[in-house]
Amino acid sequence: MFSYCADPETLDGLTWLSCYLTTGKHMAFYGAFGTVLLLLAITAPTALAFGFGGASAARSSLAPLRWVGKAYISIVRGVPDIAFFLFFVIALDQGFEWLRHQALCPGWDQPVRQGNDFVVCQAAKLPLSSAPQWIHEVYGFFLAVLTFAIVFGAFAANVLYGAMRAVPRAQLETAEAYGMSQRQCFWRILVPQMWVYALPGLSNLWMVLIKATPLLFLLGVEDIVYWARELGGTKTPQFTDYPHGDWRMWYFLALLVFYLAFTRVSELVLERIMARLNHGQATSGGDAQRTTA
Repeated sequence: MFSYCADPETLDGLTWLSCYLTTGKHMAFYGAFGTVLLLLAITAPTALAFGFGGASAARSSLAPLRWVGKAYISIVRGVPDIAFFLFFVIALDQGFEWLRHQALCPGWDQPVRQGNDFVVCQAAKLPLSSAPQWIHEVYGFFLAVLTFAIVFGAFAANVLYGAMRAVPRAQLETAEAYGMSQRQCFWRILVPQMWVYALPGLSNLWMVLIKATPLLFLLGVEDIVYWARELGGTKTPQFTDYPHGDWRMWYFLALLVFYLAFTRVSELVLERIMARLNHGQATSGGDAQRTTA
């Protein structure tokens, strides 16, 4: 990065540290913070969409759809997250390849399952072996986002389902008395009213999602935990220009500060959103605002 970093053996003190912290691997480490933030930015609305769909299905008047919604919520919430994270990455990858195999290789005469091996034609593999490295990284990140969304979507569905049931039935009956259809009652009365009841649970789920991002390391994505362990481990002179002892404690301390700062900012933003939603509502938060005014 700097011109004086050409010969690391001649460096010491802050100049050595400045060169050490600007190596290519450290740049990848800094970029991994962006990967975590990007994961949260994409996963949060996607999981909320899964949750809204699951909650709507769970309260459906159609029995099969209601069973699917409740089964989705119960199964995902009843199994440890890490088991689903490891399962969905493999299942989704093989599912996508199987669909491509059926579409691109109709003349294939061999079974896809051959013992313990999953074998598809070369054109159906995802990503293709000839694809550039960034395609492999984007595909792995896409699987991670989809896995996070499915798992946390079940928890969001449970929160939204409870919030929908918390909306006073009298409001829906009043809307029906004015001639609104069930669809209009749902979108104009129930959905706008439910958020004030859902936000406390969704805010807790957001915090859990933030704390779950280190699981990216288990899904094969080079996240901040991967780089902290990689860079913080002991480096000997014969393998690196910047040898050092076991510095993992300092790298993980930096991650601790990052997560604490991020969760604190999240708390402040969520408090403002909650105050905005409580305004004028017949809830404890709304009553407190009216008493203060």
